[in-house]
Amino acid sequence: MQQQGSSNPYYSRTDSAKLDLPDSVWKKVLPPDVYDVARRAGTERAFTGRYWDYEGTGTYYCAVCGNALFRSDAKFASSCGWPSFFETVRPGSVEYRIDRAYGMERSEVLCGRCGSHLGHVFEDGPPPTGRRFCMNSIVLDFEPDE
Repeated sequence: MQQQGSSNPYYSRTDSAKLDLPDSVWKKVLPPDVYDVARRAGTERAFTGRYWDYEGTGTYYCAVCGNALFRSDAKFASSCGWPSFFETVRPGSVEYRIDRAYGMERSEVLCGRCGSHLGHVFEDGPPPTGRRFCMNSIVLDFEPDE
């Protein structure tokens, strides 16, 4: 777990209220590497994040705000170098926006609570959804099942 117990007063696994805070606030409470990915749409290098090949059973949360994002039973080995999931834990846990960076058009995935950049979603995943949520490990916290 990355943020729980840190100096981030906005991190909560129970509060579902939307957070609309300026980046200047996030910059003060997030570690620089988390801030870079979450608030500046950075990307960690493939095959370097702690969860890209992790196989634990539990729930993945937003490392910025604690919002529940994915269950481990929706995770699959995509060989892309980032943790990949075929569905979110519930409707509204993430939001989407068009990303036209680098001369491509992709669907960016944002946390549904705090709006932080998590990664991108592609239409080349496994059944039942056919989707591949390709996420950055650094913006995920993992809580194992009891």
